[in-house]
Amino acid sequence: MTNRRNFLAQSATAGVVASAPLAAAQAPSAASHEIKLGVASYSLREFGRNLAIKSIKQLNVTNVNIKEFHLPYNLKPEELEKGRKQFEAAGLKIVGGGTVTFSKEDDADIRSYFEYSKHAGIPLMVSAPNARTLPMLEKFVKEYDIKIAVHNHGPEDKNFPGAADALKLMKNMDPRIGVCVDIGHQSRSGQPILEALEMAGPRLLDMHVKDLKNATGKDSQCEVGDGVLPIVAIFKLLKKMKYNGYVNLEYEINADNPVAGMAKSFAYMRGVLAGLAG
Repeated sequence: MTNRRNFLAQSATAGVVASAPLAAAQAPSAASHEIKLGVASYSLREFGRNLAIKSIKQLNVTNVNIKEFHLPYNLKPEELEKGRKQFEAAGLKIVGGGTVTFSKEDDADIRSYFEYSKHAGIPLMVSAPNARTLPMLEKFVKEYDIKIAVHNHGPEDKNFPGAADALKLMKNMDPRIGVCVDIGHQSRSGQPILEALEMAGPRLLDMHVKDLKNATGKDSQCEVGDGVLPIVAIFKLLKKMKYNGYVNLEYEINADNPVAGMAKSFAYMRGVLAGLAG
């Protein structure tokens, strides 16, 4: 924590961290290896779509991974397209959706989610398949050109507690099938975060970022920068890897009033990125 605070203090002034525009704080250049921050809309699960969009704009973020709360699965295609346009009209870019659970070994069920994603403008589905349904997704990835990023869910997940558990099943699959590493769940799985990112390599298609005060404590989530997860080292590694996906904040605490904690988390991450860029 001491090193982390020192890094932040050296990397950016308080004014830059708190108020710099996204373009300046997040992407000092247009290079493909610059880290792109976004919001997993699950963070705003208690908010309706209108308020969620306003909150994301308030956070000065343009990239969003949509959860079903804000574009329900049961909407008709024209309603999904209308919802998508609402995000786009607000200046937001839909970079993914989910987590989508693929538990049924049923092509029709699987296709329904790809159709949903097509009409919702979702280019990547953060997904929770199992060892039997994961191989079934490949033909749909090829047909729809929609990526699949398998999300790890920690020790409670009987299928994929850590990224390595999914990666070993997709060695010969289409490169549009990969993982979404949730760094909080990854830490709790006992599989080191940095090793998981390096192991994933080009199959690292998406990320969910959060922080924990206890590296294995499910209920210890806190604002990014206030915990023990190696955020600075993670961002350094992502830059070294020339990671071209998104790092989406998934803020799972303070559900009724999350914006202040989310803003603090983004301020910290933008300060780290400004330091790395400098």
